[in-house]
Amino acid sequence: MPHQHLYLVTINWTGNKGQGTSNYRSYDRSHVISAKGKADISGSSDAAFRGDASMYSPEDLFVASLSACHMLWYLHLCAEAGVVVVDYFDNALGTMVESADGSGHFSKVTLAPEVTVSEASMIGRANELHKRANELCFIANSCNFPVYHNPACKAVNSLD
Repeated sequence: MPHQHLYLVTINWTGNKGQGTSNYRSYDRSHVISAKGKADISGSSDAAFRGDASMYSPEDLFVASLSACHMLWYLHLCAEAGVVVVDYFDNALGTMVESADGSGHFSKVTLAPEVTVSEASMIGRANELHKRANELCFIANSCNFPVYHNPACKAVNSLD
């Protein structure tokens, strides 16, 4: 029997300005995301949908989830392969398309991890492991759109 993992997350809407949802402009989209024993995350809708741009939107968190899942699998695979990663940074970009009826969907996400390894001899293997990390990523495996990768890798003492 496969292992099953459960994730309990609480969303608490904090945007009632006293009139509830009496009309589209009468409420804030702010909310708090929480899970037992973890720091709260202040959330809102995207600014394009009357949200607070200073807070994380569900779309931001979705792209972040893909990026973080890939990174965690990648670091695991590097550790197993003897590739010593000393720095990892990703500028992940998600593309969401709105439909005529107001709904929408992500059409793609592109991860752009910048990896630094301890030795130049590790660069080739480090680059190869991104493909396997994508194959194993729980979040990427749950998507119905492509997740692309544009990785860059350098060694600690390499010149660029």
